[in-house]
Amino acid sequence: MKPSVLLIDDEPSVIFGYRKFLEKAGYETSEAGTLAEGRAKVEARRYDAVLLDMKLPDGNGVDFVPDIRALYPDIAIVIITGAGDVPAAVDALKKGADNFLTKPVDMGELDVFLRKSVEVSGLRRGDMARKRLEKKRQPFFGKSPEAVSLLEYAQLAADNDSTVLIKGETGVGKGVLARWIHERSGRRDKPFVEVNCSSLRGDLLSSELFGHAKGSFTSAVSDREGLVEVADRGTLFLDEIGDMPLHLQVRLLRVLEEGQIFRVGSEEPIRVDVRIIASSLQDLGKSVREGLFREDLYYRLNILRIHLPPLRERVEDISYLAVHFMERAFAELGTQWQGPHPALSTAATGLLEGLPWRGNVRELRNVITRVATFLPHTARQVLPMHVIPHLEDDGKTPVHASDGDTVKSNGGVFIPDGTTMDEAKGILIQNALDRSQGNRTKAAKMLGIGLRTIRRKLNK
Repeated sequence: MKPSVLLIDDEPSVIFGYRKFLEKAGYETSEAGTLAEGRAKVEARRYDAVLLDMKLPDGNGVDFVPDIRALYPDIAIVIITGAGDVPAAVDALKKGADNFLTKPVDMGELDVFLRKSVEVSGLRRGDMARKRLEKKRQPFFGKSPEAVSLLEYAQLAADNDSTVLIKGETGVGKGVLARWIHERSGRRDKPFVEVNCSSLRGDLLSSELFGHAKGSFTSAVSDREGLVEVADRGTLFLDEIGDMPLHLQVRLLRVLEEGQIFRVGSEEPIRVDVRIIASSLQDLGKSVREGLFREDLYYRLNILRIHLPPLRERVEDISYLAVHFMERAFAELGTQWQGPHPALSTAATGLLEGLPWRGNVRELRNVITRVATFLPHTARQVLPMHVIPHLEDDGKTPVHASDGDTVKSNGGVFIPDGTTMDEAKGILIQNALDRSQGNRTKAAKMLGIGLRTIRRKLNK
């Protein structure tokens, strides 16, 4: 793919010379004669480099440098200046330009400057992507007092080697928290093994957990170690332990009390050193009273107890989590998104905070991932109209805004109660741009407003 260069200069002959040389040198070029035209082109698509004349009819090119850098932190910017304007060009470097050349421009030198700048831009872009991905891998639970208190207690659990019982509804992040504890514990360099007790039943779960000896059953053609052995010196996370059959609970109790297991079909004990973290959405105390869970195992597991509240009980964290998942989704999309990532609007945040989130954090993450994936590239903000089509109920049932107002999606443009006039204008303009596939002239005609009004709104 050819590197793309935007040429911003008000002299047609100069533009012609640049274009002829650069296209022959293997670049794809686009051109603009004023700052306004250059701004429109920069906002419309991403370029690998911008070649910017300092003096233009509608302003100074140096003043445009910070705006370009804000839109595209990794783009290459080369300033063209007259011989007497070197101090101003140095000022441009301080504002974010990569290089400057003085007129008359030596085309060979320009080619070298551009290739070097584009190379630096690529390295800068790669470094930014790496940092975003590193940030993405870090689990995040929110910033509310509840979330802060939760992590403080979880850190105590990480510093301790006792068993941990994590309680909470489906989707609240029990597995994420279990791994978080493991990765901050003294066992972090050893295996973290996760077993879902509700997906494996009876003999299958027994064989997976404790392994089997050769010949213990028809298909046991060789010895096989179980997941408890695999987790030796590390952490074994037993998800939904309330679904574990009673006869296996006895064997797990032996692991906790004696530090040993017996493979299926073998009478030879195997020593193991494993930390157990268990989770359950069930009330295990009630299961004990009903005879469905062993009381002795319950007390051995319930040494350090952590309760993960449902998302609806910590509304304050919804906006923080939504932003976190949005950034993670954009990082995974990589080069599919060019320029700065659209932020969640106030109206969209209010909508998210008013939803019941029966699937908790997992549901929120899935919704935000879909929003980021299908967000139009013309979007400057994430608006309610971008969110509603990706809700679990497809927006067909009423939801409630954070202030209690009911909002619905009945087709057309969605403007929830509580939206400011300025945000409502943004929603209408964005909807028109989406319908016109980013054509501002068509969008202006749809709304019956001037093109300048749309430009002013988008440039805010």
